[in-house]
Amino acid sequence: MTAATHSTLFPQVPETPDAVLDGLDPEQREVALALHGPVCVLAGAGTGKTRAITHRIAYGVRAGILQPATVLAVTFTNRAAGEMRGRLRQLGATGVQARTFHSAALRQLQYFWPKAVGGELPRLLERKVQLVAEAAARCELRLDRNELRDVTSEIEWAKVTQTVPADYPAAVAKTQRDAPRDPAVLSQIYSTYEQLKRDRSVIDFEDVLLLTVGILQDRSDIAEHVRGQYQHFVVDEYQDVSPLQQRLLDLWVGDRDDLCVVGDASQTIYSFTGATPDHLLNFRTRHPGATVVKLVRDYRSTPQVVHLANGLLSQAHGKAADHRLELVSQREKGPEPVYTEYSDEPTEAESTARRIRDLIAAGVPAGEIAVLYRVNSQSEVYEQALADAGVPYQLRGAERFFERAEVREAGTALRGAARAGRNDSLLDGAEDLASQVRAVLSTKGWTSRPPAGSGAVRDRWESLAALVRLAEDFEAAKPGATLTDLVRELDERAAAQHAPTVQGVSLASLHSAKGLEWDAVFLVGLTEGMMPIAYAKTDEQVEEERRLMYVGITRARVHLSLSWALSRSPGGRASRRPTRFLNGLRPGSAGAGTRGGVGGGGGIDRGSGRAAAERAPAVERKPRSPVRCRVCGRTLTDAGEMKLMRCEECPSDMDEALYGRLYDWRAAQATLLGQPDFCVFTEKTLMAIAEAVPTTEGELVVIAGVGNRKLSRFGADVLAICAGEAVDDRPEDGVDET
Repeated sequence: MTAATHSTLFPQVPETPDAVLDGLDPEQREVALALHGPVCVLAGAGTGKTRAITHRIAYGVRAGILQPATVLAVTFTNRAAGEMRGRLRQLGATGVQARTFHSAALRQLQYFWPKAVGGELPRLLERKVQLVAEAAARCELRLDRNELRDVTSEIEWAKVTQTVPADYPAAVAKTQRDAPRDPAVLSQIYSTYEQLKRDRSVIDFEDVLLLTVGILQDRSDIAEHVRGQYQHFVVDEYQDVSPLQQRLLDLWVGDRDDLCVVGDASQTIYSFTGATPDHLLNFRTRHPGATVVKLVRDYRSTPQVVHLANGLLSQAHGKAADHRLELVSQREKGPEPVYTEYSDEPTEAESTARRIRDLIAAGVPAGEIAVLYRVNSQSEVYEQALADAGVPYQLRGAERFFERAEVREAGTALRGAARAGRNDSLLDGAEDLASQVRAVLSTKGWTSRPPAGSGAVRDRWESLAALVRLAEDFEAAKPGATLTDLVRELDERAAAQHAPTVQGVSLASLHSAKGLEWDAVFLVGLTEGMMPIAYAKTDEQVEEERRLMYVGITRARVHLSLSWALSRSPGGRASRRPTRFLNGLRPGSAGAGTRGGVGGGGGIDRGSGRAAAERAPAVERKPRSPVRCRVCGRTLTDAGEMKLMRCEECPSDMDEALYGRLYDWRAAQATLLGQPDFCVFTEKTLMAIAEAVPTTEGELVVIAGVGNRKLSRFGADVLAICAGEAVDDRPEDGVDET
């Protein structure tokens, strides 16, 4: 038996209730027949969970066990709710309510408000950003558009986790959350925002849930009315429920047990919005008599794709990992995943575009192909590569790179600076093109060091940083190019990227790809710092990044490609490493303590295509003697461990105070040079210096990552810091910034 991925456009309505069950596999059928008591469906990616729960509802309705008007099915997006309603209609189960949490709560709030409170329901604030801006202004703060988005998101997180303004700073500390502003300041903005809403008699999206919860808690008669109306509940994507949504669900259900929840803890990727898999994982504890059904038959992906997905989760840790599902593919064998290492990002993008063009020529529709990346700023190089290859594409969940507000603003600023030329004081002291671009974009939010955490401010910085990198690459390709030349290049790129969006290759972030699937998926940019993202610091954050990659892998039906680039630009230093998540899975990689002993299939391609050959002529390298750990003597192969001259696991004798002084000095140097911190010294090199505590140039120069060039630039400062002396933060005269 199979669960078809694609159905006919107008399927026949099943003639009998039993016919509704036709085509379900044994586990899906068990779900459909479990119509009483609490039911928990643990459904892996591609296992037909929506099919199972819609057939469950339809069978109950068609068999006369459930009354359509008493069933409430809730999910998280209007698209998912619409799909559920459509499937129920095709199965002959009309009259069932399938809504989002907010939609269902708003209907109840509008109906019961006159009785519970009196008068009309306050006006719903469609967009809260403007009111947040006013609240910030009353706190004597002026936030730019991206800061406003981040602060607004933080207020939303506080509300769905039922955190009041006074408790917000403590909640941030407890959850180790990266707040976009000082928590005390955010608490003040949050409090002022709530007061402004009360003054103007408006409510926001989160208030819809909060007020519904309040009414149901305070008015038992209204709560009983709702429970009389809805007697059977189904919750899809239960791993994404927030504490506030769970509270509302508890009030809807009351002391009854006709509740069916469906989810997969391994697909929890929205914790930054307040989602938590705890409710799913603890369901059996809260409902000891619950029926638990596991759906593990994967009808979406080939055995090769499923094998990699299982292997990835076999390395996971934490509570969600303890409840992972081992998927079993139900499809015919397909091609092995392809792992490709490229010399630089443009080569990776161009080679990906050529491979996509070949797939289309082989008969794979462009609309069945996707390129997935971690952050939206990565899209630009793929937009360009696909446009150059003549491949149509569409962006999902984001604007095209050159249509983003910050990119348009940056373009305007660069045009103005190009027209002003040397009359623009911003360009004083900026001799080369890249320095001029950095100087101009510093007025738009670019800094040499990325902002902490995620959010709109980080997204804006990533877009501006992409423009800085583009300028650096443009200057390297065309020495002597001017700001005017760069502006012309940006205009040409923007004009060239208006590709048709119908039946195009999808470009999407991993987050926006959730719930979608394609015949062919290219996971790109899989390097440390991007996957997991650099600001994922805690174990929980890193595990969520692993789950995000799992979501990306399980979007593929047949063809799956995973790639990474060793350097950002052509000819750059090959200092990047492929993501740790592929350790032990991709061919030739060391194991990472996998729990299931899963190895990766397929081959690894070094990406030495035309573009790579044209850009990077081969350089004959002299063989080096092995580097051994100075503690245990093991041969080292990891670049970071080679810098430290020891295994990561071996004990460190680092001088913490010295490391702190070196870290602060590096930040000051990077700021003055207008460079990222790692261009001075990487953190591993700083650690190696703090462990060795060199006293002479000879002792310093042999530390990996120093060398003669950086010794001449920074050696005197570093040795002075190691000796406990104060140093001047100004960079050496004549230091180039390349």
